[in-house]
Amino acid sequence: MSVRIEKLPGIAYLAFPEMIPLLTSELKERFAYSTPCKTFYGDVLYYPESPSSTEIPYWCKTAFLEPMLIHFGSIGEAASTLKNIQRNWAPYTYTLFRRGALIQEKLPYINLKPRKFPLQIPHSPIGIYTLIDDNTMIASASTSNCIPTGTIQFIEDHDNPPSRAYLKIQESLSLATHYFDVPYPSQNDRCFEAGACPGGWTWVLTQLGSKVFAVDRAELAPSLMEDPLVTFQAHDAFTLKPQDIGPFDWVFSDVICYPERLYSWVQMWLDSGYTKNMICTIKMQGAIDWDIVQKFANIPHSIVKHLNYNKHELTWIHCEK
Repeated sequence: MSVRIEKLPGIAYLAFPEMIPLLTSELKERFAYSTPCKTFYGDVLYYPESPSSTEIPYWCKTAFLEPMLIHFGSIGEAASTLKNIQRNWAPYTYTLFRRGALIQEKLPYINLKPRKFPLQIPHSPIGIYTLIDDNTMIASASTSNCIPTGTIQFIEDHDNPPSRAYLKIQESLSLATHYFDVPYPSQNDRCFEAGACPGGWTWVLTQLGSKVFAVDRAELAPSLMEDPLVTFQAHDAFTLKPQDIGPFDWVFSDVICYPERLYSWVQMWLDSGYTKNMICTIKMQGAIDWDIVQKFANIPHSIVKHLNYNKHELTWIHCEK
């Protein structure tokens, strides 16, 4: 059969794993989609109507901004068609895994393996395609994310970090360097972590060579309590004033608290001028309050993201040069 390309109206969204209910809720509440999604390709949701906003939903890994159906007869035809459109493509596969792998093998190389931290995310654009059946794929050369399928995965250390939370700070720091062109924390930097126990984030920062002032009511893992780069204080971190402990190159929080309280704490630090870089987890308490999330997003030099390593939470990243 000859190749046929069928341009589609609207947009398609690739949801984070197990996050389709949150994505569909967000599309209804924030983007005013009037009808529920009727077309699913695994975790890809296709909406033929255009969204009310040019923003990308938080619960979307990447969006097919110019979706099209490509009808093809063979693996070679599929790969050639994609290469004729542009160089870089990454697959999202939910079916026909072997056939998808054979197509990807014929495309220019893209590193789809877990990466070693720290990493530099490339800025070159990348397309996405998804096999629907043996001879059809939905694809888009234009996407909302230059990370392949919008997913950062790291080679995990199962022995040294005191908690899996270390993956969240690795991902958020990677995004900070990518979006704001700031360097990673280093041996010349002083970092403050609020609610640090058991120390997953502190561990990452010490691996980068930074000095960490870690505050929590409970102590960190013994190895971190003995680390010369770590200064620990048993205290409620949110009651410490910047003028009493700062300045810091970076301020971090993965504390479980209401978003309103976190926002007030963030504003206190920004108003003080004692830091230019902050990364905080916005923990969701039940239904998502989109107004408070928007307040975080509206802070200058900031982005809000749902990380690959987040759960029912978002991450706010703020960096100033």
